[in-house]
Amino acid sequence: MAVEPKVALRCNQLHRFLGKDEGRVHVLKGVSFEAHAGQVYAIVGPSGCGKSTLLYLLGLLDLPDAGEISINDRLMSNSEDAVRTAARCEHIGFVFQFHFLMLEFTVLENVMMPMRKLGRLAPEQMEERAARLLESVGLGDKIHRLGTHLSGGEQQRVAIARALANQPTIILADEPTGNLDVKNATIVFDILTRVAKENGQAVVLVSHNPDIAARCDFTRPMRDGVFI
Repeated sequence: MAVEPKVALRCNQLHRFLGKDEGRVHVLKGVSFEAHAGQVYAIVGPSGCGKSTLLYLLGLLDLPDAGEISINDRLMSNSEDAVRTAARCEHIGFVFQFHFLMLEFTVLENVMMPMRKLGRLAPEQMEERAARLLESVGLGDKIHRLGTHLSGGEQQRVAIARALANQPTIILADEPTGNLDVKNATIVFDILTRVAKENGQAVVLVSHNPDIAARCDFTRPMRDGVFI
């Protein structure tokens, strides 16, 4: 009998309003969602439907006006800023549409940065892990290059390695292939999903790319602040 994968992330009846007074908009209208370890979820829908707002709430970057968010069955949505910041560092890896690399540092140093912030590994362990992650995304021969000496697809692969640095529970990706051509988009998606599945991490991505969404384990269409 198959064992149900562990629930890595759960949200229940999330509401979010943006703006004030007559400009106040009800962006999320009671959204509930679960993400299981080792599975890939695509949230799709038209611009303005609430996809990115939901992702930022799930990443503990913003607070809901109502509802709950739990990571590994630990309620996080109403925690203090310091607790949410620590949880982001330990449990969540982010991949955005733009890579946000520190271009004055080498690729290896970029991947080590989240590990330095978490502070659990010795310097030589951080370097070894960063090199191993870069090898896993196909950049083992470029660890000492600056980000400016990489292609767009390679920069996004570094961003994936950086997101995986602290062995997070969840990877949240906001249009991770949006700036890439079809070939590189496919490569980046394949790497992200392969490495995350190998490590038993849940992946939740927002995408306008129907081909990418179709290759995820689950697709959740969103419209006007709710799943449909």
